[in-house]
Amino acid sequence: MKKIYPDAASALDGLLFDGMTICSGGFGLCGLPERLIDAIQASGVKNLTCVSNNAGIDNEGLGKLLRTRQVRKMISSYVGENKEFERQYLAGELEVEFCPQGTLAERCRAGGAGIPGFYTKTGVGTLVAEGKEHKDFDGETYILERGIRADLSIIKGWKADEMGNLVFRKTARNFNQPMATSGKVCVAEVEEIVPVGSLDPDCIHVPSIFIKRLILGAPYDKKIEFRTTRQREAA
Repeated sequence: MKKIYPDAASALDGLLFDGMTICSGGFGLCGLPERLIDAIQASGVKNLTCVSNNAGIDNEGLGKLLRTRQVRKMISSYVGENKEFERQYLAGELEVEFCPQGTLAERCRAGGAGIPGFYTKTGVGTLVAEGKEHKDFDGETYILERGIRADLSIIKGWKADEMGNLVFRKTARNFNQPMATSGKVCVAEVEEIVPVGSLDPDCIHVPSIFIKRLILGAPYDKKIEFRTTRQREAA
């Protein structure tokens, strides 16, 4: 089965449609599937529901899709560094489902594992719990959270072999690993594609069975979310 595609547009061919749900890996600007997001933007697909820890920052990451008004709803845990996200939400132009960070990761992992729902104490007694089923276990109250299944997952990896076995580098693993399994189809972009047998089998983070399509996204520019400088001291 052919898995390696020449570019992001061809890797997404036939997968995009209006109103779909997309799970996107990344945290801030770390581990973003940049090439795939650019291709989604260029496709013009709209009314998207995007599941992601956050939406990048203004005009980076999923922030690009917010700028072009291709996103109808965000399911996220954090929106603080994206002013356009904040503006659209406060203006009633964007539907937002806030979800505690750990709960969001587990909802995606659960969806990928075939678990339709689970109980958690996180959010009990807050707005997060409104409208959700409550249940007591051993004298403690829990709320029911639904697993997330998306039409498409897009992730960014460090290395993959030609079969699609994939590894992440350090903190870029973040949400990419649970997102990889939560979509009906997972498309990955990586910094390097190596021959089969080059990767230690014990170090594989996402087995090839989950990766349906793969592109080489390199080279990448290192984006800086916060640039902090100080005045150089006199010699």
